[in-house]
Amino acid sequence: MLLTPAPQPPRPPLHPPSDWVVRWSHLARPGGTVLDVACGPGRHLVWFHRRNHRVTGVDRSPEAIESVAPLASGGAELLQADLESGPWPFAGRRFDAVVVTHYLWRPLLPAIVAAVAPGGVLIYETFADGQAAHGRPSRPEFLLRPGELLQACAGLRVVAYEDGFLSQPPRCVQRIVAVAPGGSEAAGDPPPLEPLAAWPPAPSPAAGR
Repeated sequence: MLLTPAPQPPRPPLHPPSDWVVRWSHLARPGGTVLDVACGPGRHLVWFHRRNHRVTGVDRSPEAIESVAPLASGGAELLQADLESGPWPFAGRRFDAVVVTHYLWRPLLPAIVAAVAPGGVLIYETFADGQAAHGRPSRPEFLLRPGELLQACAGLRVVAYEDGFLSQPPRCVQRIVAVAPGGSEAAGDPPPLEPLAAWPPAPSPAAGR
């Protein structure tokens, strides 16, 4: 007798990638490695994987890692780890791009910056001081102080930096794109830039981490 598999509940639709990440992802070396820190359900892992990058994602949520498990068949490296109570799982490793969105754990900032390979790029975006007036997160330990990302990236070349208010949805954010010394930049070839967008950018759909 043939058994019919029980129907599986549909997966929730994946949120679109951050407009900041999309805008600056061309700075990641073609075909290079990308680390997504606190990757959540994997919207940026999917974005870079579709652009033929070798992606690595880490999150403390088993459900988040499970939701992107199909990427493993395409070569993605997925790791479930508590970044705030355990050791940094990528000690000694470097990536051509490191992406962080909607996540802040200050003790990890030096390790995150150090994970950017020579000539690689850090793309970071999360909530900033003033967010408490607009919703969660509201606790100071989860909100960047003015200029904090600039301080964290003092050893990198800052390509873009924004700190302000976005209206759709209402939120205060701070975000940076910074390139590590080395690679073609060391030879005097700066990273290619795209035309600057107005601040704030055009409204985009709300997106999770």
